[in-house]
Amino acid sequence: MEIYKFGGASVKDAEAVKNLVEVLKTTGTSRKMLVISAMAKTTNALEYIIDLYFKKDKDLALAISDLKTFHLDICQELFSSTSHPVYQKIDSFFENLAVFLEHNKSPNYDYVYDQIVCLGELVSSTIVSEYLNEIGCTNTWHDCRNLIKTNEDFRDAEVNWEETQQNITSYINTDLLNISQGFIASDHDNFTTTLGREGSDYSAAIFAYCLNAESLTIWKDVPGVLNGDPRVFENTTLLDQISYEEAIELAFYGASVIHPKTLQPLQRKEIPLFVKAFSNPEGKGTCVMKGEKLIPKTPCFIVKNDLILLSLASLDFSFFVEKNIAEIFALFDKYQIKVDLIQNSAISFSVCVNNKFNTIDELISILKAKFKVTYNKNVSLYTIRHFDDAALKSIEKDKDILLKQYTRETVQLVVK
Repeated sequence: MEIYKFGGASVKDAEAVKNLVEVLKTTGTSRKMLVISAMAKTTNALEYIIDLYFKKDKDLALAISDLKTFHLDICQELFSSTSHPVYQKIDSFFENLAVFLEHNKSPNYDYVYDQIVCLGELVSSTIVSEYLNEIGCTNTWHDCRNLIKTNEDFRDAEVNWEETQQNITSYINTDLLNISQGFIASDHDNFTTTLGREGSDYSAAIFAYCLNAESLTIWKDVPGVLNGDPRVFENTTLLDQISYEEAIELAFYGASVIHPKTLQPLQRKEIPLFVKAFSNPEGKGTCVMKGEKLIPKTPCFIVKNDLILLSLASLDFSFFVEKNIAEIFALFDKYQIKVDLIQNSAISFSVCVNNKFNTIDELISILKAKFKVTYNKNVSLYTIRHFDDAALKSIEKDKDILLKQYTRETVQLVVK
């Protein structure tokens, strides 16, 4: 069985959905599992709805109506009859959203986020499934929340692998075409959870692992994995092959083509991962597999924006020792701060962190009671794997460098 993951750009509108069909015509439809993301910008729209809900903003109803209209307009281009069952199903999803917003009593943002944001994947996968049925491509739609089970860590849930394996093995007929969602799952109380932003790749890898798939293909709007984001870096190069280990390194540093969690379950069973362009399904793309570290061998560029450089020093100029660092990391864990870079000296400690959960200001106020604290917000972290002098100079040019750190194969720069 093969697993195909279609991201938001590959199902962004009616033409994109039709193109998905062309991909399946090229590759075949039997023995496949399609993992579908929310349509382009839908997750952002749902996050806006969540913010309006918490602010009790009068524009909430309009935002929901606009999002529903966006999906209904796509359906009108795909289905000839307005009485098609897809419309009733979309109505049901939005009615469930309205009921939740009316009756929810929880002030927990992360819980509310997951119960609302799941609508994007549910609607998009339903539209794709119904359209495939409409053109004679029979498939089975699955609610991923009945398959992938997790703990209760909303917005960043951990998979219960044993229960998930049992569910997927029981419900998925590997001889057929199956369709489900990326990103979403549920806990033991059947509340919706999510696997982290951009976690749809991870969902696809979970299915690949549990179904012992022949391969996983991620269909994107790029020809494969490039040595840098072409929207940021010039003269990017297609990488033909990457080892699991190198891909994990690139993902760890923030390469956006492959989600950091995606590669580990694939590596355990040596399941190849292909990254291909949905506009060119016969193209070679990039293969992540056991073997050579990187083909061709070339510097790889990664940037993360909107980070915070946080520097701590002891108030009495005493040494910064393991006890201090352990205390700081305990606070990072408590406030859900993700660390991207660490550098320490005898009396100071610097980290570049992600403020995904908007807790940094509260954390800084606590740290100031014990340490001298300085920080820079809205910094960028550049990483170059397999760097050379030319690659480093191209990044350093015209930038205010706040911190630089080298290892044997990697250089990282925090810049303002």
